[in-house]
Amino acid sequence: MAKQDYQELLKELNRNKLPKHIGLIMDGNGRWAKKRNKPHILGHRAGVKALRQVVELGVELKLEYLTFYAFSTENWSRPESEVKGLLRLLKEQLKKEIPELMEHNIYAQFIGTNVGLEENYWKEVNSLVSQTHNNTGMVVNFAFNYGGRLEIIEGFKKFMTRHPDEWNKLTPEEFGNYLWTAGQPDPDLIIRTSGEKRLSNFLLWQSAYAELYITDTLWPDFDKVEMVKALLDYSNRERRFGSRNE
Repeated sequence: MAKQDYQELLKELNRNKLPKHIGLIMDGNGRWAKKRNKPHILGHRAGVKALRQVVELGVELKLEYLTFYAFSTENWSRPESEVKGLLRLLKEQLKKEIPELMEHNIYAQFIGTNVGLEENYWKEVNSLVSQTHNNTGMVVNFAFNYGGRLEIIEGFKKFMTRHPDEWNKLTPEEFGNYLWTAGQPDPDLIIRTSGEKRLSNFLLWQSAYAELYITDTLWPDFDKVEMVKALLDYSNRERRFGSRNE
């Protein structure tokens, strides 16, 4: 859609009802490539452009937190060539985007595990994002080598290591301090592209009361217009968190 459509949609957006934290399940890169008879890795490369558009809009709207599902612990089961291409693409794009992240005062970080990754690779990508760690603007999480169930298990292990005799005092509120998203608000909105209707092991604990927005749009085709549509939909919802309005 034309840029003017995006600007027109923005006029309809109530900026007082924006979510603080948005999670994005970036699905459909492979199908996008297959429809064009191209290798899967080209779908992932096209998906980078969509990610950049969402971040740009986040800066414009002064959103506080974005979490992108970049690589799951289950993605290791994909063909080796695709996995290697994804890892290479991530590092290469990070190097390109660091100046932009710095310019817009964005704090970027990885949430996930280093299990299965080469030590030098893990150190290099973390060194890249650490350049942003004095920034004070929007936080961008890359859920990388991430699994929601693993995060919960690791969080409980961390709690038990620090408080071995206090397991019966653990509350849901306190447990959040032991997750990879510690210190961040739970996501208000989870967006999933490509029409699939599941969380796929993404932010399982944190998404207990998140609003879900499913679009048939494949991730590489997801742009600012699509993002504003999701925000418009969210702003028209009534959030109850388990209560009932009479």
